[in-house]
Amino acid sequence: MRKLLISTVIAATAATGAVAQAPSDVAKARRAFYTLVGYEMATLGGMAQGKIDYDAETASQSAKDILTLTGYHTADLYVPGTSNEDLPGETRAKAAIWSDMAGVQEKGMAFYQAVVELNDVAGTGLDALKPAVGKLGGTCKACHDDYRAADF
Repeated sequence: MRKLLISTVIAATAATGAVAQAPSDVAKARRAFYTLVGYEMATLGGMAQGKIDYDAETASQSAKDILTLTGYHTADLYVPGTSNEDLPGETRAKAAIWSDMAGVQEKGMAFYQAVVELNDVAGTGLDALKPAVGKLGGTCKACHDDYRAADF
């Protein structure tokens, strides 16, 4: 699985070729992918914050779902010409993504490592879940800080 994600991240950072999809469709697909990640994080974050009762099975499943998403080939979601400068009002992806692919790759690997760690502990108790969710959330924030605009 790790090799798959590394290959995906590398492919995503090198995505410069033509795509059969319209730029707006690419941006929509990218947003949909991250909506799924956010959906699972909302459950895990709610448990970590005490807003949702901890349930080992639900926590494990949400963590597994995020891990499954890390296997998705994302290169076709990061096509040049799909930034917020190119598609105002359709995406918050900053153009900096395409000028700093090494940084994107580094943050992607940190995200993956945090997902793996989360999967190791999600079903073992709230005390183990909290820091793992915090670490994963930190990797999301690090990427958002550099590569996602606050508004559309």
